Amino acid sequence: MTLYPVETGNFKLDGGAMFGVVPKSLWTRTNPADSNNMIDLAARCLLIEDGDRLILIDSGLGNKQSEKFFGYYYPWGDHTLDGSLKKIGFHRDDITDVFMTHLHFDHCGGSIQWNSDRTGYEPAFKNAHFWTNKAHWDWAIEPNAREKASFLKENLIPMEESGQLNFVERGNSTFVKNSELGFDILFVDGHTEKQMLPLIRYQGKTIVFIADLIPTVGHIPLPYVMGYDMRPLQTLTEKNAFLNEAVDNNYILFFEHDAHNELCSLKHTEKGVRLDELFTFKEILNP
Repeated sequence: MTLYPVETGNFKLDGGAMFGVVPKSLWTRTNPADSNNMIDLAARCLLIEDGDRLILIDSGLGNKQSEKFFGYYYPWGDHTLDGSLKKIGFHRDDITDVFMTHLHFDHCGGSIQWNSDRTGYEPAFKNAHFWTNKAHWDWAIEPNAREKASFLKENLIPMEESGQLNFVERGNSTFVKNSELGFDILFVDGHTEKQMLPLIRYQGKTIVFIADLIPTVGHIPLPYVMGYDMRPLQTLTEKNAFLNEAVDNNYILFFEHDAHNELCSLKHTEKGVRLDELFTFKEILNP
């Protein structure tokens, strides 16, 4: 097995929304804001090469939305999905599976693209199975008013119509061992219904693709919860359990949204679980 970070593009979001009730004077210490109160974010995906399988975890924002749409999110940098895949010797047609932690547009938008004559949409990975779970799919298809702007029909309906959509079975536990995909899955419900976080065993380590449970290094302290979360008090409970388990089991966190930090370890302190060490991908995973 080999793991590769796949940078699909950088964007910005309002720092206040990203940190909820935490005062700006605190969150700007780790996530400085620009003159519009926007902070740097990444859409960093993870590619797992395992035998004849190429599994992409999340797919970024994609490029099919309008210029006006992207204008709200201040794109920056020159990363693209195709460019990042090419650098590591792959093409999107090589991808066998696209596992989506959840179906917000910044996590699954790259899974669907315009067709050749721009009259409709088609899968961006023509040879891949798309993976979500039934409870989250139902939640996304009939979204609540707060979350509606994050679940875009043009990302979802073409996925279903393609025949490439598959559902992970949750079972009766918070954790699921998925033999088809080869990694454990942690289900969390604070940010959105049944978000799925992969736990990947690699070279004696456990790498956790932390998605929106902990978007950036600055979100590690327990009360630092996004204003975007549907159930912030549940996020607190889920995050507290995860942070302690992560320290006790030496998990390494893979950040999807931290534009400046890829991976970290954690430690117990008098103030709770905090950052221990930061790593680049090459340093810790592919020595």
